[in-house]
Amino acid sequence: MSMLSSPVAMGDTTPLQRKAKPPSKPRQTTQRRVYGKRRADAARAVFDQRSPAKEVEKAKKIIVQDAIENIQVKLAEVQLDETPVPEETMSEKETAPEQCLETDATPSSNDETPVPTVEVQDEPVPVESSPPKTSPIAAPKRYERMVEVRISTRTSLEKTLEPETQDQPTTTSDKEPIEKTPAPEEGPQSTTASEALSATASEKRSTRRKNPSPRVSSGYVMDAKANTYVQPILDEALSPVAAGSVQKFSSWAARGGNMLQVVKIAEGSYGEVYKLRLREEVCEKEMSKSKLARLRAYGDGVFKIVPLRAKSGPGSKKHTTINEIVSEVRMLKYLDPIPGFARFREIHVVQGRFPESFQNAWDYYKETKDDCLNPNPSNKRAYPDTQLWAIVEMDDAGCELEKFAWSSIFQIYDIFWGVAMALARSEEYAQFEHRDLHLGNVCIRSTRPDGCMDPPTTTDIMSRSSASGFGLSTLETTIIDYSLSRAELRSVESGEIVDVASSDLDKKQIFDAVGRDEDEILLRDTYRHMRATLYTGNPSEAEKPADVPGIWADYAPRTNLVWLLFLLKSLLKNKKPEPNSLKPARQALAPCTPNKTIKQAGKSGKKDSKSRPGVLAVGSQDKVVSKLEDMLGKRLDAVLELLDLQNGHEDMCCAADLVAYAMDSQWLDERDFF
Repeated sequence: MSMLSSPVAMGDTTPLQRKAKPPSKPRQTTQRRVYGKRRADAARAVFDQRSPAKEVEKAKKIIVQDAIENIQVKLAEVQLDETPVPEETMSEKETAPEQCLETDATPSSNDETPVPTVEVQDEPVPVESSPPKTSPIAAPKRYERMVEVRISTRTSLEKTLEPETQDQPTTTSDKEPIEKTPAPEEGPQSTTASEALSATASEKRSTRRKNPSPRVSSGYVMDAKANTYVQPILDEALSPVAAGSVQKFSSWAARGGNMLQVVKIAEGSYGEVYKLRLREEVCEKEMSKSKLARLRAYGDGVFKIVPLRAKSGPGSKKHTTINEIVSEVRMLKYLDPIPGFARFREIHVVQGRFPESFQNAWDYYKETKDDCLNPNPSNKRAYPDTQLWAIVEMDDAGCELEKFAWSSIFQIYDIFWGVAMALARSEEYAQFEHRDLHLGNVCIRSTRPDGCMDPPTTTDIMSRSSASGFGLSTLETTIIDYSLSRAELRSVESGEIVDVASSDLDKKQIFDAVGRDEDEILLRDTYRHMRATLYTGNPSEAEKPADVPGIWADYAPRTNLVWLLFLLKSLLKNKKPEPNSLKPARQALAPCTPNKTIKQAGKSGKKDSKSRPGVLAVGSQDKVVSKLEDMLGKRLDAVLELLDLQNGHEDMCCAADLVAYAMDSQWLDERDFF
């Protein structure tokens, strides 16, 4: 396939030969194209009142333009008395000041500070005597009133947009005391009315222009050491609230009020996963329709809560490190545009014990599930009162594959190729390796309006068009959890490598474990095959080589094929018996009618289904579906041969190679990938 390039596995050599790697296929490292289609934007944090993904600069321009229009409307309403004064009077008194309007700030196209409100006040201005001018050329018009335009900022914008410094013309410093303008004295050096007015206005401007100190959220943790320790995580946050500081766990959770129900859905060695579901009956009574619509569009959020390793004291030798969570968040943000990968929303850092809503969800999961192995969050021996937690907020990707009972070859076909195409996209985009692609890190959901995940019926298959057989089950896959993954983070403008996010798996102690059953043995063997692929280039190498520091930052995309082989074996091995819903149940025989004068089909005007063009009878449809099932099964068996660790295809070096092979063999259509 010329449209889909596939890199050769770099690093498939022994540790002693790592510096002399074999030549690889040419790659275009500066071009980062995302193959496939997905939604343009992901929903953002519901606790931050607004979406940080919106274009702030565009919002600023709209606000400034609205402010200018408001100024023009206010000025149009001002009425000035333009009655001229006789020349004799002007010769005796001072001429009118040259400046009639004084503004605190002049909005311009380059000024990014919003100017939302305008106040117009009419104030009488005293006229003071000044030395007469010797030869006045002309007597200008004198106005009885001065119009002062005061421009102030909205309080709501101070919360959403950060104030920016502006050039202040000749104003006193915020720290220095403001000196009052002395009273005018008689004589040639006395202050004129225009100078006094200018000084008074300058004093008012300097007083009003004092920027108030930024408001500190009551939910922030004012601990300098804790904030400094987690600052690398805070730097990855998108919203000002999440990036400002460590937050109190109770205050962060209280923002949702009683509108959201907390439900624990999974757990792992890294931490736990919770879902926030909208309480429709409560929200309809307590909030406006517009806010309720925003929450519905936000959808069910998934929150991955990870305990962070303490710098000292309890927890200093366990849990997740700061660098590990930063690496995962960076990959989440970088891989967000790729179809088949999790949608990132926000990262929060909180401190304290679990709030009541989350603790109740944990207790209920403990009572109803048999896989609750993590310590109780209320246990002070496990987690101190000052425990730090990283909360990764993502879109709901559906059900974990290990908790789903698949029974159709159409489901297996869509799940496997959905994961394979996502890995191929990530290899082209970020030279990505997942390195932990077990069934718990693949989520599935249905594209049906009702969300039903049952196997497709004969009618469903016949009504859906697919040139390759992909997509008939309506199941979509999403790859999650990049805590052990590897990816190159590149600059969008230059294409240069900014960072290589990876984790040293040799320190995880995952390669010596022995499984208790067939499924776990297959999983543990896959970890060892992956390590052998990276170290020696041969996944079937049984001898464990010595650890090489820094080797897990290398790129060996063949590890993705090792995990795809594990995935396909698990899908075929654990296939449940297919229910009878695929074939419509035969109806019971009805009793014979006493009326023997039955009209023929031709006379009644109804045509038999066999006589309709393009419509197959039920028996013929069953044969078509059965033939399609056999064809898809043979394709998957061929994939097992291609990915065999010892006798597989020699040119299969990455997931992109496998997808390209499938397109050439018409197992997949180009529209399925692109």
